[in-house]
Amino acid sequence: MATRCVDRELLNDWHIVADQESLSQDVPFSTRLLGVDLVVRKHSNKIEVVRNDTGDVLKSAERYGFVWTCLDKPWRDIIYIPEANEADRHLVSGGSIAVKVSGLRAVENFLDMGHFPFIHTGWLGEEPHTEVVPYKVEITPQDEVLATECKFYQPIASPTAKEGFVVEYIYKVIRPYTVALYKSNPIQKGRLDVITLFVQPVDEENCVAHPYLCYLKEGMDAATVRSFMQLIFAQDKPILENQVPKRLPLDPRAETPIRADAVSVSYRRWLRDRAVTYGAIPAQI
Repeated sequence: MATRCVDRELLNDWHIVADQESLSQDVPFSTRLLGVDLVVRKHSNKIEVVRNDTGDVLKSAERYGFVWTCLDKPWRDIIYIPEANEADRHLVSGGSIAVKVSGLRAVENFLDMGHFPFIHTGWLGEEPHTEVVPYKVEITPQDEVLATECKFYQPIASPTAKEGFVVEYIYKVIRPYTVALYKSNPIQKGRLDVITLFVQPVDEENCVAHPYLCYLKEGMDAATVRSFMQLIFAQDKPILENQVPKRLPLDPRAETPIRADAVSVSYRRWLRDRAVTYGAIPAQI
């Protein structure tokens, strides 16, 4: 029997439970969030999210092309993405990808530059360019984990890249299961493309990744943006599913970090500070 979540940080927050493109009129869409079975229904453009166990209709919302719900009373609003309001960007879902691992592991993998040359060879990295140079990590006044000055050589950093170049990254962990990446645009050097990864914790060892892409339109079409994201995530999926253990250990002694893992170490500490245990192996006191 799946463990039910008791983390207020998660129960009182909004989570994606469906890509609106996957919904059909009057055809129930079954899914699961934090161990709770749900049904999403679309009736004459009105969307309803219902708990299977109680029959309760949950609070729901539609934003960024996704259906969101909260299992309890929301403490705050859905994440705001300012780039989604810029007219010269493609706003694209990267599809909903089921992954057999804790959603916290999926977030941590997204933060890891060290795997680029080995998992995304010829795209996001290649040998001998394997070193992760030191970067800065801080907790912002908004209580988010922020990693800046992240630089990595990438042969094909983006669908518009004509040659390899050193890409500048900014990572921001916004909520326990949500992380954003801002990266150099090959054409408009002063602006950044944005990928937000919303991870739906199905249960403690399964998740659905919902990437949301805000890419500058110049030089590419929306379908190319989507297929590039799906290519990269398809390379990550088998690596994620082979992670042992499937849940994320929060004890700093559990997995030996190296300098390149500074943002991962901060993320795990940040989760501990928030008493997030769902999908994690809590630190031993």
